[in-house]
Amino acid sequence: MKDEITKNPLEPTQLLDRDCTTLSRHVLQQLQSFSADAQDLSALMSRIALAAKLISRRLSRAGLVEGVLGFSGDINVQGESVKRMDVYANEVFISVFKQSGLVCRLASEEMEKPYYIPENCPIGRYTLLYDPIDGSSNIDSNLNIGSIFSIRQQEGNDENGEALDLLQSGRKQLAAGYILYGPSTMLVYSIGTGVHSFTLDPSLGEFILSNQNIQVPEHGAVYSVNEGNFWQWDESIRDYIRYVHRHEGYTARYSGALVGDFHRILHEGGVFMYPGTIKKPEGKLRLLYETAPLAFLIEQAGGQASTGTQDILDVVPDQLHTRTPVIIGSKDDVALVKSFIDDRKHEKNPAIATHS
Repeated sequence: MKDEITKNPLEPTQLLDRDCTTLSRHVLQQLQSFSADAQDLSALMSRIALAAKLISRRLSRAGLVEGVLGFSGDINVQGESVKRMDVYANEVFISVFKQSGLVCRLASEEMEKPYYIPENCPIGRYTLLYDPIDGSSNIDSNLNIGSIFSIRQQEGNDENGEALDLLQSGRKQLAAGYILYGPSTMLVYSIGTGVHSFTLDPSLGEFILSNQNIQVPEHGAVYSVNEGNFWQWDESIRDYIRYVHRHEGYTARYSGALVGDFHRILHEGGVFMYPGTIKKPEGKLRLLYETAPLAFLIEQAGGQASTGTQDILDVVPDQLHTRTPVIIGSKDDVALVKSFIDDRKHEKNPAIATHS
């Protein structure tokens, strides 16, 4: 019996240490501090985890509970039809952070203006920006969806409710991440000390560390883009698509859910793109609570995020719901896409010839 225990590749101490690495504990370990700021971030991440658990539970019963699937009948500030889960998830984040004592305001894709929590504002020093449900068109088909979040320090009194201090670059983010609701529920985050992923253990009701210090490969085979928009793009983006069509070693993967597609790129390498179109060069995705948080993550993982002409994290929004094109993923793959844009920009020979 003693020999059998000795041969076990997972010693009891290893199992215990791994099982005990919860999200809140991990944040404190990353900061190597128990200061007030470190404890604030740990508490904020715990609140995000609670919101994730509530949303995950609701989604797991979506086909069984009345009033979960389908559209609410409302149109949000983006001019998009609202799913019932969009409304529910947005309300979950508000409810969870009302009790935090740390967050003074929340800004979301689903709300035209920031939501203030007056009882928190005298002491609350943080703002949470989030997309409560990304890829909600996938809900009724039971496909992957996600939530995206970003934490910023609140600056100024903000008495007029315009949240002007949010109109700063993504470099001002303290933390960012996403929750992926798939076969398992995963939470991926960074506080500027690398990218780490946690998996929800339903039996414990806790997010347990599953992978830390994630590094995106410098090159990957996957390119992820909605090719249905091919003829609406600038010629430089079409040049890139023609290039990958003509060269071996590339694989198209696109699910219609930003979080799911980004999660694949983060682990396997490659590039995700949502370019602007000729009619809407600003693109579709929102900067403050979609592209900037994911850009924060990908840079921490050794990758790159660009609008095609500028690093996403350097973009300064002019309003809360500013949109940007995005090219994000492995450094080599993002650089390749940008090279086609540069070729067209400088009126050189067509990039398709340059790269053939």
